[in-house]
Amino acid sequence: MKHENQAKFRYLKRNGIALLLLLGLFLLEPSLKEKLSFAITYTDRPTVSSNPIKTPQLDTAEATPIKTPVKSRAPEPSSLFLILAGVGGVIARFARKSFEQFKRGSDIFLAILGLFIASPLLILATILIKATSQGPIIYKQRRVGKNGEIFMIRKLRTMYANAEKTTGAIWARKNDSRITPIGRILRKTHIDEIPQLLNVIKGEMSIVGPRPERPEMVRDLKELILDYEKRLQVKPGITGLAQVWHKYDETVEDVKKKIKYDILYIKKMCLLVDLRIMANTFVVVLTGKGAR
Repeated sequence: MKHENQAKFRYLKRNGIALLLLLGLFLLEPSLKEKLSFAITYTDRPTVSSNPIKTPQLDTAEATPIKTPVKSRAPEPSSLFLILAGVGGVIARFARKSFEQFKRGSDIFLAILGLFIASPLLILATILIKATSQGPIIYKQRRVGKNGEIFMIRKLRTMYANAEKTTGAIWARKNDSRITPIGRILRKTHIDEIPQLLNVIKGEMSIVGPRPERPEMVRDLKELILDYEKRLQVKPGITGLAQVWHKYDETVEDVKKKIKYDILYIKKMCLLVDLRIMANTFVVVLTGKGAR
């Protein structure tokens, strides 16, 4: 018996460290398996054996093979970001280098889209104008465009026929008696400006730019306001920086302030500036700001 005990002691002494390590791995096995699963899930395309893994069991039952989970082949978020950033960069560079052509193309697209969307409003406005006052439905007026070229602007008529016969060319005032009841609604909602999309398609105007003025007013304002002619360097627009940040013209002082906005737009004009102005225009239309 003594010799058997000594033999067992020598066996434990030689193999004790190995047995302790095996015992530790057995006790820590659930935690290690969890960490291994986490690493496989969040590692980019890990190399994992295709052989089934058998989970150790405490009983003598046959172990059930567990298949290695197949990782999704969906693009990484970082890859999608790089792709989108690259496409956006190409568009931005094209818009900067060929801004004039890009602006013209977007003007035509937005004008056609705008006319299509607004066609029910135009039909309704046409009926109301014709039913409530005499005169043409579309009002045409001479305006000064890019480089001083004269063109005919188109608007839905909001004033009584021959309203300026005795007054001449003057700015509209608050509660102006020349404006029809339906015309007030059209001006308040800016629906009267919709036919100017035809001027945009013809290339006489742009969606965004300084508002065009009448030749007689341009003639007088050039004498009164320094740098007034600088606003004629670009196509006039249906909306502009001055229209979303300044009130309606009532005096020469108002025009002087507006000119500063027009010149600032000409200096800074780019795709992002146009988009911001168009976004602010929607707010102006919804609130009726600046209407007369």
